[in-house]
Amino acid sequence: MIKTVFMRFLILFVGLMGPYFMYAGITDSVHCLREVQVRAMHYKEVIPSQKLNGIQLERMNSLSVADAIRFFSGIQIKDYGGVGGVKTVDIRSMGTHHLGVFYDGIQLGNAQNGQIDLGKFSMDNIDEISLYNGQKSEIFQTARDFGSAGSIYLKTRVPKFEGAKKYNVRLLFRTGSFHLLNPSFLWEHKITKNISSSFNAEYTYSSGKYKFRLKKVNQDGSLAWDTTAIRQNGDIHALRLEGGFNGSFKSGKWHVKGYFYNSERGIPGAIVNNVWGHSQRQWDRNFFLQTSFLKTFTPKYDLLVNAKYAHDYMRYLNPDTTLMYIDNTFRQQELYVSMAHKYVLLHNWDLALATDFQWNTLEANLRDFVYPQRLTALIALATALHIGPVKIQASLLASLINERVKPVEREEGPLEEGGEHQKKTPANKSEFTPAIFVSYRPFLKHDFTIRAFYKRIFRMPTFNDLYYTDIGNIALKPEYTNQFNLGLQYKKDFENKVFETFSARADAYYNTVTDKIIAVPKGSGQYRWMMMNIGYVQIKGIDISANTSLILPWQMGLHLNINYTYQKAQDYTDPSDNDPIAGTYKGQIAYIPWHNGSVTAGLTYKSWELNYSFLYVGERYHNSSNIRENYEKPWYTSDFSLSKEFAWPKIKFKITAEINNIFNQAYDVVLNYPMPGINYKLIVRVNL
Repeated sequence: MIKTVFMRFLILFVGLMGPYFMYAGITDSVHCLREVQVRAMHYKEVIPSQKLNGIQLERMNSLSVADAIRFFSGIQIKDYGGVGGVKTVDIRSMGTHHLGVFYDGIQLGNAQNGQIDLGKFSMDNIDEISLYNGQKSEIFQTARDFGSAGSIYLKTRVPKFEGAKKYNVRLLFRTGSFHLLNPSFLWEHKITKNISSSFNAEYTYSSGKYKFRLKKVNQDGSLAWDTTAIRQNGDIHALRLEGGFNGSFKSGKWHVKGYFYNSERGIPGAIVNNVWGHSQRQWDRNFFLQTSFLKTFTPKYDLLVNAKYAHDYMRYLNPDTTLMYIDNTFRQQELYVSMAHKYVLLHNWDLALATDFQWNTLEANLRDFVYPQRLTALIALATALHIGPVKIQASLLASLINERVKPVEREEGPLEEGGEHQKKTPANKSEFTPAIFVSYRPFLKHDFTIRAFYKRIFRMPTFNDLYYTDIGNIALKPEYTNQFNLGLQYKKDFENKVFETFSARADAYYNTVTDKIIAVPKGSGQYRWMMMNIGYVQIKGIDISANTSLILPWQMGLHLNINYTYQKAQDYTDPSDNDPIAGTYKGQIAYIPWHNGSVTAGLTYKSWELNYSFLYVGERYHNSSNIRENYEKPWYTSDFSLSKEFAWPKIKFKITAEINNIFNQAYDVVLNYPMPGINYKLIVRVNL
């Protein structure tokens, strides 16, 4: 065992430092090199991303990241309602756990349950959001970037100063429905010519109380009941603090960032069995400190180093003794370091090697908890080749996982059913997963590309999947995905006086998910469950998007963006489960609509802006058994906002009035979690 662990760390160390030592041994001292610049890779967009940045994000006036990315094609949001409700993202029906979320280039982690609540991340400090299917089209990146079926990249603001200005100040205040109070403060300071600092603070309060309508229809179409009530226990108090330093030098750049989030929220729960109020509470305290260093040593060799430490605390309280009194606390830590090297072999051929090390731990006050530790080494070898109109990227990711658990200490007596697995040591895991991306531009005079990719990747079971007392299953296998994608894209910039730009893209894809991890009943108890590998899903889909900008008379401009997704995501787990009344075989999997889409439009006139967004989610089922009792109706929302900018000699004001769900539609994203009806926000932004 010790020898195996030693060899794994030796491999990791060689991967991290070997290329650097090799290069240092065959070159002269670094101070003799001429000045070079960090270069943008011309291979960067083999598979283009969907992006929202700058003025686009400002027009949307989104409170959280989850609110903004709803308008990407291929995305499904699980929203449990209100300002404080948990919001998670699913990409192309492969599951929330297969989507990596990166914050300034370093992945956000949650080894406990594998889900990132995007409702915790405010838009106040976000400069760009990018969504990649497969992986980011860049070989010079961390090994972790290669390790997800899809990725969301959140890029925060980098301070920019006009002229001789040495500071930027922005004050922002939101208020509106649900007793929303949301002030924020941003300070950016130019310390030297090449070093700047930033600090951002935000507080959010909402009572979470909103009216909702709930009704039930009988199988014969008659109305069983129809009622209106007020959502309770959905309040939130949250504080976010974020600060850092950014620097640049002749041949590189660096940044250091610290993040702190502290919240208390109510969990309103599902409206079932005539229970309209719940008393569960949750406390979260998240902290991380991360740094990144990028340097070009010569025109042929670049080095990227990333490091991070994170500590997360969560407490869940259920004081309702009529159900089961629960007061659980969880603490998880993560230590992460990465080193990536890029070599220019030829003018059109690059090679990259990245090695990551990650250490995760989890502590909890659960009975018989085993305090797991996970050591993960990732080694990625990637190459990029550009031959005329053809661009190719290929990568191979090696994942080495070692886990340890603390033996359970318990009094004499038999273990409960399912408890024996808690005493075993999990097996080490080694996986090799490839990916290849190709794009072809057939016409030199037209920006038209054909692209395709294949990727195989997996996700490890979470600590909850494996070790949650009496539920986890130590024998779980990883979930595997295979992705096939074929797409087209066309872009054109116009020189006439009406059209400014136009772009359109379409992708057809086929995905499979095997060894899907799900919870199944265990024993005779109604509330006894265990995690098992029994799922197999096939997903076929089409994503289409188009956007354009027009210049209209009278100093007006129009920006229009349209997205549409069709998905057929079927459960192929058990061929024998094909009963026409309640069978799940070949059924559309839960909460995946066949059709969904969005439209966003912005009309500008001098210092005025009028923005409209429309979101549609088609019919779906809340269970793979596609029967009438599980049917969920389509829903849509329409949002409007009107903004006006004012200028003082050195101060800029912007006031925005926003109305959401303007037609007051009653709908659920998740069954029995009713969403708000018509609601409003008033936003005041001041830049100094």
